[in-house]
Amino acid sequence: MSNFSEERATMIAAGDLQEFVPFGRDHCKHHPNALNLQLRQLQPASELWSSDGAAGLVGSLQEVTIHEKQKESWQLRRGGSEIGEVDYDEELYVAGNMVIWSKGSKSQALAVYKAFTVDSPVQQALWCDFIISQDKSEKAYSSAEVEKCICILQSSCINMHSIEGKDYIASLPFQVANVWPTKYGLLFERSSSSHEVPLGPPREPLPTMFSMLHPLDEITPLVCKSGSLFGSSRVQYVVDHAMKIVFLSTDPSIVMTYDTVQCLHSVWVLRRVKAEEENAVLKFSEQGGTPQNVAPSSSLTANLRSLSKGDSPVTSPFQNYSSIHSQSRSTSSPSLHSRSPSISNMAALSRAHSPASGVQSFTGVQRFNLSSHNQSPRRHSISHSPDSNSNSSFLAPETEPIVPELCIDHLWTEAITNIREKNSQASKVFITSDLCGQKFLCFLVESQLQLRCVKFQESNDKTQLIFGSITNIQAKDAAPVEKIDTMLVLESSGNLVLYTGVVRVGKVFIPGLPAPSLTMSNAMPRPSTPLDSVSTPTPLSKLLGSLDEVVLLSPVPELRDSSKLHDSLYNEDCTFQQLGTYIHSIRDPVRNRVTLELSNGSMVRITLPEIATSELVQTCLQAIKFILPKEIAVQMLVKWYSVHSAPGGPSYHSEWNLFVICLMNMMGYNTDRLAWTRNFDFEGSLSPVIAPKKARPSETGSDEDWEYLLNSDYHQKVESHLLNRSLCLSPLEVSQIKDEDLSQNLSLDSSTLLFSHIPAMFFVLHLVYEELKLNTLMGEGIHSLVDLLVQLARDLKLEPYLDHYYRDYPTLVRTTGQVCTIDQGQTGFMHHPPFFTSEPPSIYQWVSSCLKGEEMPPYPYLPGICERSRLVVLSIALYILGDESSVCEESSHYLSRITLAPQKSQAEQEENRFSFRHSPSVSSLAERLVVWMANVGFTLRDLETLPFGIALPIRDAIYHCREQPAADWPEAVCLLIGRQDLSKQACEGNLPKGKSVLSSDVPSGTETEEEDDGMNDMNQEVMSLIWSEDLRVQDVRRLLQSAHPVRVNVVQYPELSDHEFIEEKENRLLQLCQRTMALPVGRGMFTLFSYHPVPTEPLPIPKLNLTGRAPPRNTTVDLNSGNIDVPPNMTSWASFHNGVAAGLKIAPASQIDSAWIVYNKPKHAELANEYAGFLMALGLNGHLTKLATLNIHDYLTKGHEMTSIGLLLGVSAAKLGTMDMSITRLLSIHIPALLPPTSTELDVPHNVQVAAVVGIGLVYQGTAHRHTAEVLLAEIGRPPGPEMEYCTDRESYSLAAGLALGMVCLGHGSNLIGMSDLNVPEQLYQYMVGGHRRFQAGMHREKHKSPSYQIKEGDTINVDVTCPGATLALAMIYLKTNNRSIADWLRAPDTMYLLDFVKPEFLLLRTLARCLILWDDILPNSKWVDSNVPQIIRENSISLSEIELPCSEDLNLETLSQAHVYIIAGACLSLGFRFAGSENLSAFNCLHKFAKDFMTYLSAPNASVTGPYNLETCLSVVLLSLAMVMAGSGNLKVLQLCRFLHMKTGGEMNYGFHLAHHMALGILFLGGGRYSLSTSNSSIAALLCALYPHFPAHSTDNRYHLQALRHLYVLAAEPRLLVPVDVDTNTPCYALLEVTYKGTQWYEQTKEELMAPTLLPELHLLKQIKVKGPRYWELLIDLSKGTQHLKSILSKDGVLYVKLRAGQLSYKDDPMGWQSLLAQTVANRNSEARAFKPETISAFTSDPALLSFAEYFCKPTVNMGQKQELLDLFSSVLYECVTQETPEMLPAYIAMDQAVRRLGRREMSETSELWQIKLVLEFFSSRSHQERLQTHPKRGLFMNSEFLPVVKCSIDNTLDQWLQAGGDVCVHAYLSGQPWEESQLSMLACFLVYHSVPAPRHLPSVGLEGSTSFAELLFKFKQLKMPVRALLRLAPLLLGNPQPMVM
Repeated sequence: MSNFSEERATMIAAGDLQEFVPFGRDHCKHHPNALNLQLRQLQPASELWSSDGAAGLVGSLQEVTIHEKQKESWQLRRGGSEIGEVDYDEELYVAGNMVIWSKGSKSQALAVYKAFTVDSPVQQALWCDFIISQDKSEKAYSSAEVEKCICILQSSCINMHSIEGKDYIASLPFQVANVWPTKYGLLFERSSSSHEVPLGPPREPLPTMFSMLHPLDEITPLVCKSGSLFGSSRVQYVVDHAMKIVFLSTDPSIVMTYDTVQCLHSVWVLRRVKAEEENAVLKFSEQGGTPQNVAPSSSLTANLRSLSKGDSPVTSPFQNYSSIHSQSRSTSSPSLHSRSPSISNMAALSRAHSPASGVQSFTGVQRFNLSSHNQSPRRHSISHSPDSNSNSSFLAPETEPIVPELCIDHLWTEAITNIREKNSQASKVFITSDLCGQKFLCFLVESQLQLRCVKFQESNDKTQLIFGSITNIQAKDAAPVEKIDTMLVLESSGNLVLYTGVVRVGKVFIPGLPAPSLTMSNAMPRPSTPLDSVSTPTPLSKLLGSLDEVVLLSPVPELRDSSKLHDSLYNEDCTFQQLGTYIHSIRDPVRNRVTLELSNGSMVRITLPEIATSELVQTCLQAIKFILPKEIAVQMLVKWYSVHSAPGGPSYHSEWNLFVICLMNMMGYNTDRLAWTRNFDFEGSLSPVIAPKKARPSETGSDEDWEYLLNSDYHQKVESHLLNRSLCLSPLEVSQIKDEDLSQNLSLDSSTLLFSHIPAMFFVLHLVYEELKLNTLMGEGIHSLVDLLVQLARDLKLEPYLDHYYRDYPTLVRTTGQVCTIDQGQTGFMHHPPFFTSEPPSIYQWVSSCLKGEEMPPYPYLPGICERSRLVVLSIALYILGDESSVCEESSHYLSRITLAPQKSQAEQEENRFSFRHSPSVSSLAERLVVWMANVGFTLRDLETLPFGIALPIRDAIYHCREQPAADWPEAVCLLIGRQDLSKQACEGNLPKGKSVLSSDVPSGTETEEEDDGMNDMNQEVMSLIWSEDLRVQDVRRLLQSAHPVRVNVVQYPELSDHEFIEEKENRLLQLCQRTMALPVGRGMFTLFSYHPVPTEPLPIPKLNLTGRAPPRNTTVDLNSGNIDVPPNMTSWASFHNGVAAGLKIAPASQIDSAWIVYNKPKHAELANEYAGFLMALGLNGHLTKLATLNIHDYLTKGHEMTSIGLLLGVSAAKLGTMDMSITRLLSIHIPALLPPTSTELDVPHNVQVAAVVGIGLVYQGTAHRHTAEVLLAEIGRPPGPEMEYCTDRESYSLAAGLALGMVCLGHGSNLIGMSDLNVPEQLYQYMVGGHRRFQAGMHREKHKSPSYQIKEGDTINVDVTCPGATLALAMIYLKTNNRSIADWLRAPDTMYLLDFVKPEFLLLRTLARCLILWDDILPNSKWVDSNVPQIIRENSISLSEIELPCSEDLNLETLSQAHVYIIAGACLSLGFRFAGSENLSAFNCLHKFAKDFMTYLSAPNASVTGPYNLETCLSVVLLSLAMVMAGSGNLKVLQLCRFLHMKTGGEMNYGFHLAHHMALGILFLGGGRYSLSTSNSSIAALLCALYPHFPAHSTDNRYHLQALRHLYVLAAEPRLLVPVDVDTNTPCYALLEVTYKGTQWYEQTKEELMAPTLLPELHLLKQIKVKGPRYWELLIDLSKGTQHLKSILSKDGVLYVKLRAGQLSYKDDPMGWQSLLAQTVANRNSEARAFKPETISAFTSDPALLSFAEYFCKPTVNMGQKQELLDLFSSVLYECVTQETPEMLPAYIAMDQAVRRLGRREMSETSELWQIKLVLEFFSSRSHQERLQTHPKRGLFMNSEFLPVVKCSIDNTLDQWLQAGGDVCVHAYLSGQPWEESQLSMLACFLVYHSVPAPRHLPSVGLEGSTSFAELLFKFKQLKMPVRALLRLAPLLLGNPQPMVM
């Protein structure tokens, strides 16, 4: 019987048995797939797929199903998940053409994740991670991002599908035998085909292994590097067919191969090729010839190989094989012997020597094309005649060799054995580690039923792996159990055995599966021993036992009981014989789950139990494992595992008890005799491990039972129960006699495994105990641990430790107890480690000493186990001692690291686990601390579980940082300091640009019914915050919509006939349509970047509605009735603009791809113009770069003029300033000047040429590219050609060339490098003022020599054509350079004679250009504007309000007045550029005045002198300038001007003026108020193109300026709206910002307050931005360090998260700030702080915990009585916490209060709370804290100043009363070392802790006896560091006068 229980004990029970069927199989059957359909016709599916293998199948179908079965395969891996530690399996199932990937876990059902179906049968499917980064060096692999893919191998190609949804297909240039996933990518093995064995000439063998590092990379051969016998290592391609990969692991990156000829396994390290190896391989290819001796040997080996491949006689394969082998050994040349076991020595020569004789160029697939038909017959020459080498000479030049990428480097080969098994290839290889982390490479050789395990480890410098010796374990199959560091071995007898490394743990018992009994063993392969004759089971099992003994060749010393381990099989086994199933193999191990295949074909998945489930046991095991030598640790863990996992093992609660018993038994205790372990209650599950005596049933009770009950925990609980007291039951006397008996003869057995290590184990367990004290959740665990520690401390006679435990847990630690004597002789055997200290390390004591500023020894810590202790020690050192270096380097002077003797290598100590990165913005200690803690991974949850006294310094630092954090801290830091606003910002910052918080999702219902006017997607929420007082946004929408019919209001006069009346109406409509057609440009500005399109729907483009409705009957008026003449193509440009406006709604962050752009292509030809505009818009917002080049050419070849214009401009804008070559080619085709002189004439429409020229300017913007500049300079003055070409609309082409030239040389000024010979400024000046044309040689083609037949220009420059372009080019080249000499060229002429020579319009441009050059001189006042007007004009200009004209014969008044208005307009425009987007008030006032003036001029009586057209132009220009200054602000005055001009439709108001007015309106509301204009050079260039001050006369007019350029304003728009979003409600809100400007030459550094949401000024002007209090938490964005952070916020819709402070309401709810709670309470700040009503707390905080605290603890109820005082306390504490914003301190306040009350009731059973209060008091009186208070006097108090003294006082009082009431006797007894009474235990401990009384062992050293005065005592106690308060209380005892002195 005892035998049986022993056997049970070493069985390991597997849990969680489930039948396993691959999930994919089931899914396949429902998948629509051809093969299944055929099968289904044969038979109903239910029968076909019956799970039960062969049963239930109809005979006819059996073949089909079996055929199916062979095809399927699957693999499992551990599923990783980001959220929490969910542990599940992922399965990849392959059958036929399908691959099914499913995921699932115990808790969540299996589900298909992806299913793939491919065209040909799948050969293999696998998971592989590819590295994306470009830098392919070895380091990139540790950090780089990976692309997780699934790879599906078919016969001719491999498909790769990434999780992100990318698909790749790579065609394979050869037949692949196998694919392996590696750390770097994929590794292919080429399958060798028969015809490759060359019998004749030596040919260069082709590589057999190839790698592919990324789906888009080439497949390249693998290189190997092997050491030879002579020591030189050779690098060559892997060409040996005999070498097969059997295993590949990614971490460590190693490959295991098997040489089929030598039958040996080798291990190689797989790594990147080094440069010199690459060269070595490629150099071989240049030498040509092969070494002399290669030829014969290689052909010979090839011959032999071909023989040995197969056709040897069947009779004795082995003889035949060995004879051949020996022969090959003897006859071959010496080089063969020298080769390493698996590399053929054909040095890899060039690939030119391939069978294909090197003539074809090796590109792509051709390189490895191994099919047989292209082998050219070469001359067989074995001697190396010159011409056999010469083939290298006629190689095609472009065969550049393929550069290899990966290399395998030889590490280890197994020893050559005597008997060569022919097929000893490993069928399964895996890496496993044992319980102590030693790693083994195990490979299963099935033919010999052997599992061979090789131990390997990293060398000290971590560069290579070192392999040890092989251990063989007899096994039929095996699998690693990675989670518990073991492996499962299936022995040939059918037993499942668990091993860790090579140490046997025990058999695995599977409930519900029969254990194999031997009577049925004839069905299984077995050691051939004559067992069959044996009939009785007993000797049989003995025999088997002995067999097993032989098998176990373990290098580790046998466990003590190993004889019993293998003793008997189960007696019950015999009953299962008839079932006849047994375990056939093991597969798919994941974590601790593994599948068993049974012999009947079914599969079962089992779970092996973990090492320990409770945290406490896990921690203790880790600590012990850390400290013991490896072999002993493994044995200890094996023993524990077999006890813990026995069938019917312990439940969670009794696990600890079991652990204690197991551990103490191993230390040599007899746990049955020890009183406290004997009473462990195992909850009835009496595991056979505990001695069987207990399980003996007994009918009659005995005294022992009663004793057992009295000693049990239960009895103690009952004794202390209230009921017990109220019934006045007297406590029972427990008879102590029994224990006395026991304690006589208890001693330790010194022969046990762990006896000699007891002190070391005791010390680490003590450190674990100190660590657990820092976790408030581990209270129970500490109680359990104390019992064990006290027992050990007693037996080791460690008084100081006992005293320490007593002070912590006075009630648990009795002064007396059972001692197990340790034989004096044996103590010598005990190993006392060097780190063992006689003083117990105490973390509380350490912190306390630091706070008091005393010296402390470093605190010992266990790396990886006592992490909390380490954190606390270092943070206190940093924050209290102020030692900044404590967290930088491995801090040795605060921590002493505990290590085992020197055998522990550095690597395992996780050297630099936390490296502190010096973050730039961390200044004070508090910030250092917080940033460091976040880097280490310390979170708020960890902080909550620290005891409050220890946590206080950390909380204090957090409180410091919360006030003024830096805006660029990482997310973790912000979470730690409790600033959700910042952490959310940091978190959003890392997201890719996508939809932001503010994107309005669905347009509201009302707008979907009415027709879409293209403005539905604006973000109403933000706009209603920006413009909250009025409905200006609705008004703008009304003004800009072009989708509704206009109202045609014409009065019918009596004399008008009906027909004339209709014509009248249509003429009126035609006038109105001029306006309607001009609206889309403005609408595009208003809706800029406001929409994220849905990729499955086309972009909605609102239609351009050119009909009207005539009141009163609302009849429709249409232009197409034929009554009046409508210009042809009138709407073409309007619809182009409409398309642009729609396209510009798309935000740059949207997800758009090429397919979507093409998908939007309209079906109808009449919508082509809109689509052209849409393409241009996509270019402007950067999406056109995604359009495939193919599609671009497709659009251009259609020859549709508009499409070409839109596309060319769009592509160029998208590639702004990149000098992109492909785009340059695209544009050059459309510009004759950029084509070579001899090229064919291309008929390119004029407007397309204009667009292409501007496109060149955009692509080369700011590059000062010489050739481009030269061509453009010449193009400004391009003469008209002989025929009609270049004759119409020449002005716009010249202007475009000028603008483009300006962009190319933008802002370069006089330092145009390498262009001095072009004389750019002089040439431009000539174009501007006219003169004789100079031909530049070689630039123009011949035909320009002949003059035009149409236009007579002669050889002078036509200034009317070239002036605008040249003027603006000068302006842009010298932009902001303040170059006075150039500016003087541009001054307006100051004599009447010269004025007559200049078109007045050009004066506007000159003035503008001059001001832009003298950028810094522009001043925002009317005086400066007037200063631009020459004196002659100023003196003689007519004031337009006068009635009659002054007559003067020599002055042309018309010229003067026109010049006057145009110059003023030019100056105003330059003002607009200078202050664009600045909302500068003086600029606004100045421009507004001029706009008003022009409005009055227009209605003045003598406006006709100046000409209404000129006045309208100037007014439009001024209005545009005004809008530029106020861009995005929606200013009301400007809006009124625009609205007034919108209503003017008659007279001179043509299409162009409407265009200008509505552009002004659009700029005013740019992007719905989210965008503003920038004044960077690039923006000014774009605005000059867009706002060119000559407006088209009608909708098809492109003569002076191409209309499409009006949209380039997009390039100047930048997001500058900052929207505060409340982090709690996630809605936009108001917040006060303080913006600090940097000082400039015009103003000092100034601060300005803005109410956000607001447009910020340009970022380069700012120094910092701050969210101001008091309502929101302050937040500082410092721009002096760089604007990147703020730019990324603005680009993501400008969302800035803010957080309301407690008790504050938002500005929307409480505009004046009179309702906030603080305001109310400050108003009546009387002594009654109790006036705080708990109901009002909701105004303060939204924290549910605080709200419910107020609800349940602070609301008064009926008949409160004495509880009222408690309620008041709670209310005031809550009020304090909320108003000071330290809600996290609430638990601390309450814990302190409770502790004080408990102490008052004398109920302190443990002193940890008292410790915490003591630490709190010490912290607030510590020096560092006092200094901080002095430096920050304004700081809010962290803890209420009134609360602490009260706490201190109450504790003092309670302890003093106890002293008076007889406590002094107790203290005296303690100090003099006599016993004291039990009842005073806890109060004494409290006294000792609170007053830090030294332990009695310290006192004798001071010599207390004989002290007579207090002064003497003070002096003597100075060295014991005891506070004076405490000494005053002790003095009466020590000085011997009995009356106590109470202060």
